[in-house]
Amino acid sequence: MEVKIGVHNAPRELIIESDQSPEEVEAAVRKAIEGGVLLELTDERGRKVLVKPEHLAYVEIGEPVERRVGFGAL
Repeated sequence: MEVKIGVHNAPRELIIESDQSPEEVEAAVRKAIEGGVLLELTDERGRKVLVKPEHLAYVEIGEPVERRVGFGAL
């Protein structure tokens, strides 16, 4: 599952592929915002991403969209 994290004063968003379910990611985001603790997510390779809750602009949770290439019918 793809997770996009917008960070204040950063020109680019953080994008990670995670094995966590959408519910787990949402629970971690809510816990970070409400409890004032670091947002901690783990990607597919086991690397951790930590973001301070006061720097979160947005978090987009969802499946990546496949881009179509070629001259096929829409």
